[in-house]
Amino acid sequence: MHIQFDEASAAKIRQHLVSGNKLLLTFEDGVGPYSQHAMIHMQVQFSINIIGPEMTTQGYDQKITSNIGDILVKGYSLEDLDEHMNIRLNTSHNTLSLSGDSGLIDNNLGFIDFAEANKGPKES
Repeated sequence: MHIQFDEASAAKIRQHLVSGNKLLLTFEDGVGPYSQHAMIHMQVQFSINIIGPEMTTQGYDQKITSNIGDILVKGYSLEDLDEHMNIRLNTSHNTLSLSGDSGLIDNNLGFIDFAEANKGPKES
């Protein structure tokens, strides 16, 4: 599996990949410290997360290669992903989208930098 970030999305994400920070692709199912909500609607939702080097990666047991580094994922979320994927930045709306071999996976891919000051995972 591989994700190709376009130039604009790579630039946006790279700004946050400092000091050993890690990149996650989180399936928004309400499971784990970085998932913000369970699926309320019937669509698949993902978010790109940045975590600090000391933050837990428990549950993120698989990785996907990308042109900006490895991305950790929850293994069971791989069934909703494709072998070849792209992340693009819509510069007019400053939103990210995730697409793959089968088409659009998430047209409003979230982005949260948990490593920034005053941020952290939600309480369980």
